Amino acid sequence: MAPRFLTLADVTEILNISAQQAYSLVKSGELPAIQIGGRGIWRVEASELERYIERMYEQTRARAAHSGAATDA
Repeated sequence: MAPRFLTLADVTEILNISAQQAYSLVKSGELPAIQIGGRGIWRVEASELERYIERMYEQTRARAAHSGAATDA
């Protein structure tokens, strides 16, 4: 069974981004997350990460269609 919550390190690995980029996504609210415990460790729900990825696909498709860059591949 896959874990419900992911660490920011998990997010960086899944998205192949830097730790700073993952933190920025969370701090901006673009990627919803919660803070756990007294030290405020960030956790991202796996389903929220999947929704974020889907939003990025939608935005990319919209940009491609708008710019005429879509291909018939």
